[in-house]
Amino acid sequence: MDHSNFIDLPILVTSVLLIVGMLASKLGGRLGVPGLVLFLVIGMLAGSEGPGGIPFENYELTQTIGIVALAFILYTGGLETNWKQTRPVLARGLSLATLGVLLTTGLVGVVSHLLLSLPWLTSFLLGAVVSSTDASAVFSVLKERALGLKGNIKPLLEFESGVNDPMAVFLVIGLTALVAHPGTPWSEVIPLFLRQMLIGGALGVLLGRLAVRFINRVDLPSEGLYTVLSVAIVGLVYGATALLGGSGFLAVYITGVILGNSAFVHKRSLRHWHEGLTYLLEIGMFLLLGLLVFPSKVIALAVPALLISLFLMFVARPVAVYVSLALSPMKKRHKSMVAWVGLRGAVPIILATFPLLEHLPGSQTIFNVAFFIMLTSLLVQGTTLPFVARLLQVDEPLEAKNTQRLLFTPTGASKHDLVEVVVPESSSVVGRRIVDLNFPPEALILLIHRGGEYIVPNGSTVLEAGDEIQVLGSPEFFEQVRERIARRRAQPA
Repeated sequence: MDHSNFIDLPILVTSVLLIVGMLASKLGGRLGVPGLVLFLVIGMLAGSEGPGGIPFENYELTQTIGIVALAFILYTGGLETNWKQTRPVLARGLSLATLGVLLTTGLVGVVSHLLLSLPWLTSFLLGAVVSSTDASAVFSVLKERALGLKGNIKPLLEFESGVNDPMAVFLVIGLTALVAHPGTPWSEVIPLFLRQMLIGGALGVLLGRLAVRFINRVDLPSEGLYTVLSVAIVGLVYGATALLGGSGFLAVYITGVILGNSAFVHKRSLRHWHEGLTYLLEIGMFLLLGLLVFPSKVIALAVPALLISLFLMFVARPVAVYVSLALSPMKKRHKSMVAWVGLRGAVPIILATFPLLEHLPGSQTIFNVAFFIMLTSLLVQGTTLPFVARLLQVDEPLEAKNTQRLLFTPTGASKHDLVEVVVPESSSVVGRRIVDLNFPPEALILLIHRGGEYIVPNGSTVLEAGDEIQVLGSPEFFEQVRERIARRRAQPA
């Protein structure tokens, strides 16, 4: 056999699996099943116990790929975070990401001890593995189902899922050390947590601000090189922070938030590129996890794992949310929706590899139960999100995706940008000329997309319902235009 086949065949198989995975994502949206579940199924069918028969049991490689993937997913989540929307839910998000994760760890740990007869520390380790929500799982499902959420629910979920992973990582690493070295006192873990969070937060802010300045001043000869630079920034922020004893995941998320809310060159193209990279990483991770799992081992633990999963969904997560948000003025039905959108994704499986690689007693049980919890969470919570949102009356139409008919590259030296605003049917501007609307002169309407055609407007152009308006200007004037367009017309008496 030609030695080149050893690399040619994996390349071919990987490409075929990715293409099948993307088609499955589209099919999943139509069937009401999260695409991530189908990625897992495809991986399992291709695995050693499926028709594909691909042998794969490399937990170390899975952990390495998972850490890299999670770093980029968190960075992309930061780029997409609107700080203006997130700031009002900052305290609530931090409470969910810390107290909520701790409560989930404790509650799931107690039930795991009772059902699986694991030692207490090992049971709490299992609780820590499944304690955090998964940002990529939550928002890929929301996008597939075209589901919008009222109020501050979405920014709260977005922020929580971005900052609770570092907390879960810390708990897993700390508890793994305690299980491996039973004589280690709990008090030694607390300074580790403070050091990771403080260093991670400080370096995230510092390196994020430096990254904005560097990107705007480096003046690379090709736009494509900025994507390479962005990848290098993620690696630099994560690696430097981790080596200095901080949380690299927290640092890359904060760096992404700072970049996403700053003006820098090629911002739009970089965000689109990272969005595509995130899709690739999500598909790749779930296919890899499907290859890694042995269905026969998971099925052997199906009954206790199902009970733990149901307890997590219906008891532990709601208790953690309601206790963490006890002082919040948030409506009860909004809190209930936050509790239900607690999807578990690839993160628990990545975290489950830490005790496995340490060869801890019960680590294989932790891995198999974590996989079962992830699968049932996606199937039960993922498929019922629209129903629960309607039941709680917190659903709303998903905001139309900005298609950006024109391309505009900010220089980073000014705050000007190009945005798209859609004119709703109930708007007071419908049927009126642009010149009569008193839009701020600093917000220039460049193009209108209407009925498949493009119109270059002037003052006498009459706006119609459904018009997609491209506006060039700075953020403060965008808000004035949006508020004017969103204003409803007076109803006849």
